Amino acid sequence: MKVKLIHKSGYHSKIENQNGNSIEIDNKSDLSPKGVSPMELLLMGVAGCSSIDIISILKKQKQNFEDLIIDVVGDRENGELPALFKKIHADVRFIGNLDPQKAFRACELSFTKYCSVSKTLEATAEISFSVYVNGEKVS
Repeated sequence: MKVKLIHKSGYHSKIENQNGNSIEIDNKSDLSPKGVSPMELLLMGVAGCSSIDIISILKKQKQNFEDLIIDVVGDRENGELPALFKKIHADVRFIGNLDPQKAFRACELSFTKYCSVSKTLEATAEISFSVYVNGEKVS
């Protein structure tokens, strides 16, 4: 795995992977940021990684959904440098005709076993999640 950063101006840069896919980053304290912050990228990584696991698990279980939305919130240490994430919480929301317990189990497996991003971050942050199917919380 390899990525390349190309500086544009100020704190604004473009980062490409080996396939030419790219994302732009910037300092979130800039008045008009032209990309996401590196810490936001970590939260995006949690959402993206877990979504791939969850979709894969549900496909194997023949569970279909119409929509999947994952909101991830991270709380960082105050007044510390570096300001590490201390808590990360994901709300996983499904719309569709799927078994709520299977949806919950797929999320549980992702966040506690398979998601490499979450497993990397759990060394410094408490990772938690909630699951909702058609607006109802699953426990």
